[in-house]
Amino acid sequence: MLEELRIQNLGVIADATLPLDPGLTCITGETGAGKTMVVAGLGLLFGGRASRAPIGADRALVEGRFAVAEAALELRERAIEAGADLEDGELLLARSVSNEGRSKAWVGGRSAPVGVLAELGELAISVHGQSDQMRLLQPAEQRAALDRFAGADHGKVLDAYRAVFGELGACAAELSRLRTSAREMAREADLLRLGLEEITAVDPQEGEEAELAEEALRLENAEALRLAAATAHGAITGDPTTGEGGATDTVGSAARALEHDAHSDPKLAEFAERLAEAGAILAETAVDLSSYLDDLAADPRRLEEIYQRQAALKTLYRKYAEDLPGVLAWAENAAKRLGELDVSDERVAELESQHAELTARAADLATQLRASRRAAAERFSTAVSAELKGLAMPHAEVVAAVEPRPAGRGTVDLAVETSVSGASEDGADEVELLLRPHPGAVPAALHKGASGGELSRVMLAIEVVFAEIGGPPVLVFDEVDAGVGGGAAIEIGRCLAKLARRHQVLVVTHLPQVAAFADRHLVVSKDTSGAVTVSGVRVVDDAARARELARMLAGMPDSHLGVAHAEELLAEAAKMKS
Repeated sequence: MLEELRIQNLGVIADATLPLDPGLTCITGETGAGKTMVVAGLGLLFGGRASRAPIGADRALVEGRFAVAEAALELRERAIEAGADLEDGELLLARSVSNEGRSKAWVGGRSAPVGVLAELGELAISVHGQSDQMRLLQPAEQRAALDRFAGADHGKVLDAYRAVFGELGACAAELSRLRTSAREMAREADLLRLGLEEITAVDPQEGEEAELAEEALRLENAEALRLAAATAHGAITGDPTTGEGGATDTVGSAARALEHDAHSDPKLAEFAERLAEAGAILAETAVDLSSYLDDLAADPRRLEEIYQRQAALKTLYRKYAEDLPGVLAWAENAAKRLGELDVSDERVAELESQHAELTARAADLATQLRASRRAAAERFSTAVSAELKGLAMPHAEVVAAVEPRPAGRGTVDLAVETSVSGASEDGADEVELLLRPHPGAVPAALHKGASGGELSRVMLAIEVVFAEIGGPPVLVFDEVDAGVGGGAAIEIGRCLAKLARRHQVLVVTHLPQVAAFADRHLVVSKDTSGAVTVSGVRVVDDAARARELARMLAGMPDSHLGVAHAEELLAEAAKMKS
């Protein structure tokens, strides 16, 4: 439960502390005193939008002390995750908001994201005001309310449906992508295949360019090379046609001349040996030159082949990359991209089969959802109608109608039961709360068939029904009794008191009939000083409480008759609560 709430500089409240107890706490005060700032402060404390709260100074601060029960396991675990120490069972929360919109949050004395306050708020508190009544008129909110009432097993079916529906959407999107972009992808795939085929046909090899250039240079200069080699060969071997000797003959003669007298001087022997080696080298070179000349035959056909090969490589470089490594990298990437551009009939058929399977599963789960919703709708209608009887609407009945959504109104159409319905992530049903004010009347939508006071009581009845199945431990109602008076107001007070037996209930009210049922009565008062209005909060008991009720009844807190009427109202409320 919320044990204490402190508000600083929020609207007209400069600094106020609200001591709170279990049961029903009613907050009253004159118009403009700042009662709604209490609700606004709770909204800020539990992660609400700061832009909706008027800041009374440079910075507004809201602090709350929350007693966390041992049974509230989810709330305790989330608070501990945020760094809070709950050994004493208390959770301290704080939120500050500046005029510039900057916001800070603290959980258990430690700084935390504002989103953590919102998460804790969903587990700890439920705030209801006239804006919530407006939301209740929306079909999506009514469907969510029925799903919440339906229970955990229904929630599992809804979760399973949403999971399958998500898969179905992804499959449909992929199938649509393949179908709509098949032409573009096929064109890209054809271009990639042509490029790969061209590169494969050329089959470029590492180092090939240098080898081709060297061979082409040799073939291009074949005659000049032949002349040079032949001249060198003739100089070494001589000319047999003229009998003129060559270098080998000359070197041989020199070596033999030295060998004749080498025994007389060792140096001559050394020279002779060196000349013999030179002769051997010359002879070997002559043989190599002869082989070179044999292989050097001019080959115009081979030179043309080289030119064609070089042109083919240059074509690859012009189309795909500036060098061989780049061409090979392009081919590798193209092969990978072709794998991604799988537009084959097999892939489309696979997706179509998967889509059909997911559609059937979604339809089956949507059918289960509809059956579960209709069963829950009967229980919900019975329970809410029973509560309305105790809220001065004895003949009224709330009907939760669950009807198939017309085909074409959802994301996809599903065959649910015996007809085709438009389906979304929440199912294939339209849920609408209808009010039958008396037997024989035609049920009408809430926004058409309910007055403001009736709508307030319908929402309160729904909240009572939800309280029976669990929910947050703290319930806050902001003028939920608007448009109600007389005996209906008494019944609302009684209903809130009943609700407070299992929850901590905070009610901002302007009706004395409701305030009379409070276990604790807080009055927001204002003190005007110049142009500044400052509000404070005080607890009223006994005579002070009777005076406040007299003010609410007739605007005369000092009237003896008004006070007597208030005391009678308090006594009657005490009897009804016991």
